[in-house]
Amino acid sequence: MKLSRRVSWFLLAFGVWSWVIWVTFAKNLWKDGSGLAFDDAGNPTAYFWVHLTLAITSFILGTAVGTIGYRGVRANKK
Repeated sequence: MKLSRRVSWFLLAFGVWSWVIWVTFAKNLWKDGSGLAFDDAGNPTAYFWVHLTLAITSFILGTAVGTIGYRGVRANKK
């Protein structure tokens, strides 16, 4: 299957965007001082684990989508 140039660039941009957003979110989650991510003893809460799982899943999916877009962009240059 050959992707159009527009779709390829969209997928690549989506993959990059996903990494930018979720890396920022993961950093903020790690530094959370509101009591949601860590309890008073400093232990991670269920909120932390659920959102860390979401971030990791998004990293994986963003990488896969971005890779497909990158390959499409490269294929369209030939």
